[in-house]
Amino acid sequence: MRADAVRNQQRIVEAARELFADRGLEITLDDVAERAGVGVGTVYRRFANKTELISEVFEHHLGEFADAAEASVHHPDPWLGLVQFVEYACRHLAINRGFSEVILELDLDTERFHRVRDRIKPAVAAIVERARTAGVLQPDIEPSDLFAMIHMVDGLAEFAKPVNPEIWRRYMAITLNGIRADSVERQDLPVRALTDDEVDRAKTARTAPCASRRR
Repeated sequence: MRADAVRNQQRIVEAARELFADRGLEITLDDVAERAGVGVGTVYRRFANKTELISEVFEHHLGEFADAAEASVHHPDPWLGLVQFVEYACRHLAINRGFSEVILELDLDTERFHRVRDRIKPAVAAIVERARTAGVLQPDIEPSDLFAMIHMVDGLAEFAKPVNPEIWRRYMAITLNGIRADSVERQDLPVRALTDDEVDRAKTARTAPCASRRR
């Protein structure tokens, strides 16, 4: 590949990374071309469709996510292993909207995503099973509950991000307190609650883009 082609590909991937993180997977290849400062045809020569670009941008993130899940399985303390994984997931999803959408769906029909999915799901199942067996997790909690819990925390984090980007830590602690066994010490909430004014400002920030698109 020529040097200018390499530079263009790097610009395209970096532009896509920024846009996916900020706006999620709804962006178009036209958006990427505009941000990268290249023609749309240049983007299509490098990536035939958006799925290929998503795979290129998020493969590394997904690999690290799978590594984190597998590492948590081997934590010497089953409860802290579960907390370690949930915290990793919530933290990374809270700062990257596109990664949040990718990791919580994991249904893109590409070989790269299949390989990662086949690592993540068994690891999360093992995290939950270890915690249940150790008696530190409520016995009726399932692996799908963990994914749903992370999704709920991420949704709240996305809502409150304009006024308090660290609020996910509070909601994560609340949720973990709700699934722990009675033998596990309750976590203190690490971040204060949103004020009424912050809730109102978060609502305004959420509806403003929709209003501008309607205009």
